Amino acid sequence: MQENNTHSKIIGYLLWIFGFTGAHRFYYGKPVTGTIWFLTLGLFGIGWLIDLFLIPSMNRESDLRFASGEIDYNIAWLLLTFLGVFGVHRMYMGKWITGILYLCTFGFFLIGILIDFWTLNDQVSLENTKNKTV
Repeated sequence: MQENNTHSKIIGYLLWIFGFTGAHRFYYGKPVTGTIWFLTLGLFGIGWLIDLFLIPSMNRESDLRFASGEIDYNIAWLLLTFLGVFGVHRMYMGKWITGILYLCTFGFFLIGILIDFWTLNDQVSLENTKNKTV
């Protein structure tokens, strides 16, 4: 049986450093709790500290939940985090039209970036599944 290694613990722990913003929770496909962490600064620091020990299980869950393939989740997340307003993450996934629109509109005026933080894992998983069936 082939191991489905979609997310990296190293990236997860690096994002945990900024975990009071919920970055690591968004990365592992938990947008609701990521938003809660963002609004409460990591549940007032307590949830952030507990997550230090929960990252290995979040990593396993994401590896089971999302499809691996041609598009790398780690690259997509790094591009969204640091270059999202320019649409580079969308261009990386082959979504050139929306990538260029993001470039011209500062990530659809940041609203598109927020939506992508909620949905990027599902977008990559869908593209990877499409690429396997083609």
